Amino acid sequence: MHSPTVSIGRPASLIGRLSREIACYDLLDSLSIPYEHLDHEALFTIEACHEADAALNVCMCKNLFLCNQNKTRFYLLLMPGEKRFQTKVFSSLIGSSRLSFAPESYLEELLGLTPGSVTVLGLMNDVEGKVSLYMDADLLKEEYMGCHPCINTSSLKIRTDDLIQKLLPAMRHGYEVVDLPWNS
Repeated sequence: MHSPTVSIGRPASLIGRLSREIACYDLLDSLSIPYEHLDHEALFTIEACHEADAALNVCMCKNLFLCNQNKTRFYLLLMPGEKRFQTKVFSSLIGSSRLSFAPESYLEELLGLTPGSVTVLGLMNDVEGKVSLYMDADLLKEEYMGCHPCINTSSLKIRTDDLIQKLLPAMRHGYEVVDLPWNS
C-alpha cells in the first residue's frame, strides 16, 4: 500500500466495487453513522493490516468465524488484533466444546463473505440470526474499531459506540462480551 489516502464516508467512486461493499456504505449512511474509509491492497492477516491501522489511526480487530463440531452453531468473535486466539479458552468461556474455524461455504452462506474479508458488517447478511456475536472486553474499551466493508481491499474506522448502539440493532444482532487473556 503506497500513500494511503483516508476519506470521510463512502469512496468518491463506486465503479468496480462489489455490491456487498456498497451495501455496507448504504447501511452506515442510512443510520447516519460517520466513518472513515481507506482503499488498499488485499489484506489477509492482522499483520498485513498494520499500515492500514496506522493510516486510519485505529487498531483493526481480529474477526474469527467459528463453528461447533457438528456445524450447527456459528460464532463471530471480534477481538484485538494483537491478542493470541486460543480455541480452548474461548470454547470454555462460551460453554462449547470442539470449536474450529467454520468452512468457507458457511462463511459465504451465512455472512455473504469470502476468506480474508470476515467483518462484523457481514452480520447484515445473517437475516436468520444463525451467527452469535462475541466481542472481547478489551475491544469494547477502544473509542474506535477498524473493520472491512465486506471486502478486504478497503478498511473502515467506526466509533465503537455507533457499532453497539446503532449498527448491531439495525442488523438485528445482539452480542456477548468475553474476557480473553493476553498471555498464552
